[in-house]
Amino acid sequence: MVADTHCPEFMARLPERLFEVLSGVDLILHAGDVDGATTLDALRRIAPVEVVRGDHDRDGSLPRVRELTIEGKRVVVVHGNRSRWLEEPQTFLWTVTLGHFHPHRRLAHVLRREHPTADVIVFGHTHRALVDHSGGVLVFNPGGVHQWTPETTAARLRQDPGWFEWSWLQVARHIRSYTAPTAGILEISEGRVEPRIVPL
Repeated sequence: MVADTHCPEFMARLPERLFEVLSGVDLILHAGDVDGATTLDALRRIAPVEVVRGDHDRDGSLPRVRELTIEGKRVVVVHGNRSRWLEEPQTFLWTVTLGHFHPHRRLAHVLRREHPTADVIVFGHTHRALVDHSGGVLVFNPGGVHQWTPETTAARLRQDPGWFEWSWLQVARHIRSYTAPTAGILEISEGRVEPRIVPL
């Protein structure tokens, strides 16, 4: 499973390591911020893809929530973004602390409350891997395929972003606390649910 590919928005192409990690899976869940049909086409060459819309996705035909039954388990896939009134102050704090503040700490709790009958909730948006079994429901974020680093920030600046994003990136390019890209594997069989985070 994957989230936050942001391809081709922030990445020219998906990393080859992602195709190695997903080789042999039966189904790919994409928890949003796909950004391009070519990304889904590439993933569909590996396995069928179930996808939801993230806050960077312009394809209005993608659903915000997808509910699946896999091996008897109810799996809910969402992106995880919330109101701009919550999102923007947290993004600001993340930026001015140069990545040391980690936003969305209560998001797993919020998602459990929103989807009380789910066995598994898969989400993205935070670009941070999470495996949380508390409350009897697995909340699983595979992390982001795209991650902000000094290199990816510099590459985005070369794409001539708008004034607001350019200003934000001037600060973000100095971030030194960043997360490595990851994907996830979720094995569901015989009533067992086993999540695993895989570095890319």
